[in-house]
Amino acid sequence: MAAPSSSSASSNVMLALYEKKTTQIDLYRPLRNFIAFNYSEREAQNLDDDLQTLKQLRSDVERHSDPSLPARRDLLQSYFKTLCLVETRFPISPDKDHINSITFVWHDAFKNKQKALQQNIHLEKAAVLFNLGAVYSQIGLSYDRSTVEGRRQASHAFIAAAGAFAFLRDNAATKASIGSSTTVDLSVECAGMLERLMLAQAQECVFENSIAKGSTPGVCAKISRQVGLYYEEALAALNAAPLNQHFDKGWVSHVQLKAALFFAEACYRYSLELHEKEEIAEEIARLKSGITALSEAKKSSKGAPAQLLEAITKLEATINRNLERAVKENDRVYLMRVPSPTSLPPLQSFSMVKPMAMNEVLDASKEKMFASLVPDSSAKALSRYTEMVDDIIRTQAEKLQQASELTRVRLKEMDLPESVLALEGNFSLPTDLKEDVEAVQVCGGPAGLEAELQQLKDLRRVNQEMLLQVEELLQKEAREDGQFRSQFGTRWTRPQSSTLTKNLQDRLNRFAANLKQATDSDARIERSVREHSALMSILDRRPIESALPTLARPIMSLDANEDAIVGALKQSLRQLETLASERAGLEDMLKEMKRKDDILPKLMTSTGSYEDLFRKEISKYDHICEEIAQNIEAQEQLLLQIQAQNEDFSAIFNLEDYKASREKCYKQIQAAIAKFREIKDNINEGLKFYVTLQDAITNVKQQCSDFVMTRNMQCREMIEDVQRQMAGLSFQDNKTAGAYNNSYPPAGHQPPRSSSQPPTEPRPQAPPYYQPPEQPAVAGYAHPAPPYSSPPYGAPQQPPPQPPYHLAPPSGAPYPPQVQQQPPASHEYGQPAYPGWRGPYYNSHAQQSGSMPRPPYTVPSPYHPPPYQSGYYKQQ
Repeated sequence: MAAPSSSSASSNVMLALYEKKTTQIDLYRPLRNFIAFNYSEREAQNLDDDLQTLKQLRSDVERHSDPSLPARRDLLQSYFKTLCLVETRFPISPDKDHINSITFVWHDAFKNKQKALQQNIHLEKAAVLFNLGAVYSQIGLSYDRSTVEGRRQASHAFIAAAGAFAFLRDNAATKASIGSSTTVDLSVECAGMLERLMLAQAQECVFENSIAKGSTPGVCAKISRQVGLYYEEALAALNAAPLNQHFDKGWVSHVQLKAALFFAEACYRYSLELHEKEEIAEEIARLKSGITALSEAKKSSKGAPAQLLEAITKLEATINRNLERAVKENDRVYLMRVPSPTSLPPLQSFSMVKPMAMNEVLDASKEKMFASLVPDSSAKALSRYTEMVDDIIRTQAEKLQQASELTRVRLKEMDLPESVLALEGNFSLPTDLKEDVEAVQVCGGPAGLEAELQQLKDLRRVNQEMLLQVEELLQKEAREDGQFRSQFGTRWTRPQSSTLTKNLQDRLNRFAANLKQATDSDARIERSVREHSALMSILDRRPIESALPTLARPIMSLDANEDAIVGALKQSLRQLETLASERAGLEDMLKEMKRKDDILPKLMTSTGSYEDLFRKEISKYDHICEEIAQNIEAQEQLLLQIQAQNEDFSAIFNLEDYKASREKCYKQIQAAIAKFREIKDNINEGLKFYVTLQDAITNVKQQCSDFVMTRNMQCREMIEDVQRQMAGLSFQDNKTAGAYNNSYPPAGHQPPRSSSQPPTEPRPQAPPYYQPPEQPAVAGYAHPAPPYSSPPYGAPQQPPPQPPYHLAPPSGAPYPPQVQQQPPASHEYGQPAYPGWRGPYYNSHAQQSGSMPRPPYTVPSPYHPPPYQSGYYKQQ
């Protein structure tokens, strides 16, 4: 049943079909006799060449004379077009006036012992279409899919196979199943399943080429997901009657594993895109979904090829490796809440293939065989009859569509059936509002704001502690310098610490001021959460519909007829639904009748007037047209009845007051959503500010550490020189000590020693005051370059332009706004209160490496964020 892939480099095997088998029959003699009997012997002699060609085509189809797949494809296409000509000219059926000596026999392609025998050409045409699709599938497997061109050609072949099976399903399968003897492989269900299977394999080739060309993970994920969807559709058909007992388990296992494999592949590819965007929480959830799908599929992998199982095992290992990495990063850095895989939206898909349109490939209108056998008048008559049928169907379809549209408009005007559902407690929010509420609940809802406020506090505390550590580091160095200055007096010629650390102290002071402003902003957010907690509490209701007002029964009733009124209204609505279902069925009946309406054999054998035949045949549609008219009339009467019943219903249940209460509740929910989003945005701004400020403090802390280390080394050298002076050492040492009067420039340059100075004990070379830490390459993330570099500590600097965050925050704004700008030339670390925030809590770029251990929540980002977009931060 399935031929293995010929490409050894292919990562996954694919399926192809073997052709159906038939028995030998003679078409020449019966058809010639028919022509001679119904036309003339002369006409039979004139058409002898065409009859011989038909005979040879049928013989070649039986014998597989040419092993070449393209030649076999061309043979089947030519024979099918010839059969289309035969169908319109030779009535083959058990009827005594027709050609009743021909019996077509075809065996089932999947269970060869089963066979169908029919005395009509529909079985022959359906079998040839099946074989054409099978040959196309074999052509697809014949290409080497280890190359880009091979995969492209294979995809085109599978697309053509899908087109052949789609053409079989839509044009020949139903007619072939009308006979008393049929096989499952020619059923509509089997043809539809094979079409989806061929599309899946064609899309799979496109996916392999996308990977080879280096397409983005997002594009590959969409293409892969569509592969999985096609396999899932094929699997659903295989598991339903009549196919569920017809195919080997190996087929079902193959399709099931392929569906799971490409769903997991889509999850994996999409997780790569999420990782680049640093949406770690959803990445973890998607990877878990992929692993679950593969694990479930492997349970029913009996009969599947080892090559496919190997591909699944390899993908599973890759997903597990990425999942472990993502979980570690989330636990250590991002601390994001991982959503449940069931709460994730469906993966997006994109189909790159569709069945080839076989109408042109199999069009027999230009074939010349048997052209003289059908009179032109018969062809024109058939065309005129077809136009009559099309006009009837078009007119009736328009009536049905207008009736359905009228029903929809009238019910909407009466607020039905929504008001009846509200009485039963089954009413739901409008779709847009419900989606907004669900979005709030998915990200934690109002109850989750407290945890985020705690994160603000934790981040603020971390920044304050780091700032205090840096200040203590500088103060300690200054105290030690002062002690030595008091001890040695004028001999201690090194510059004072306060002179060299002025710029650093200025930055630390600005950081402290920003932290104070941020603390005030945090307090305003906390107050806002407390003040609006009652308003936002409605968003925590699950389901949210429980917060809506109910349509209650009246407290007092004069005649206790509420149940009767409601029951009558509901009964009328059910009748209206029944009428709508009947209309859909009537339209389908019209189309089905037209599809089966073939009067060509009657036209070719008719000896009377064509008009009489037309009136007789067109009358078949009269009863359906009458049913359509009755349906529309019944609907009009029913709508009038529903309108009267709805007026009674509205009066008893005070429907207008209920609508007003419902709209008021809608507005309350909308206000709560707006306030939640405003507070959520403000918290996100705060989180962004703290992690960005923390980066700047860490940078300055590194500079201070380098400065203190350099000063300590200079201190040791100077102590040695001063001690040698006090001990009365050589004049050269005095020159060296004098040189120290000028050897400690504030810019951090190391002065070279005089070449005349005698060698002394080797001293460790002092490093420069500050060197930016190198950026280590970490797989999976691209680290930005350090956003700042500092000039030497004592170097003269131009004062930076005063940023807006040095001003007091305006009233009504929790954090002072800022204007987007490039860092000033001095690279000072004056830090705005809350820079712009784009994304969830800790979802930002990878950490900047440095020699100091990084505190928690450290996420660097460019230090010039965009201006605020929220009105909550704009100055009033």
